[in-house]
Amino acid sequence: PRKHIAKMSELNENVPLDFNYPDNGPNSQAFVVKMGEQAGGGIGNKKDVVAFSYLCTHQGGPLIGAYKVRGDQRVLGQCPLHLSTYDLRRHGIIVSGQAYQNIPQVLLELDGDDIYAVGVMGLLYGRNQNLMES
Repeated sequence: PRKHIAKMSELNENVPLDFNYPDNGPNSQAFVVKMGEQAGGGIGNKKDVVAFSYLCTHQGGPLIGAYKVRGDQRVLGQCPLHLSTYDLRRHGIIVSGQAYQNIPQVLLELDGDDIYAVGVMGLLYGRNQNLMES
């Protein structure tokens, strides 16, 4: 579903903003961040605003607070369970650790100043489908 998650004008560079997507169910924790570096799937003038799941794809380890800036690198990790780390400039590709899948990227759409989540590239950890059935 299309869900409003933030305003572009309210994002501060390299400060993640948390939200839930695609619903408020388990394993829906995600974040949006303006990285200051162009990224795959990025939106905005610099193509530097991206969003990702907060759950490691290996065993669902929590990655809240694990966004890091290292020079021109923007990474998520290390996972506290098995040290997996993901490159957020390259669609969340795994760069080290036990994980074997990219961190799911939340697809974004920009409408004026409003940022909308519109889908997920990859399967959210712990789910056999990204949308909960009611």
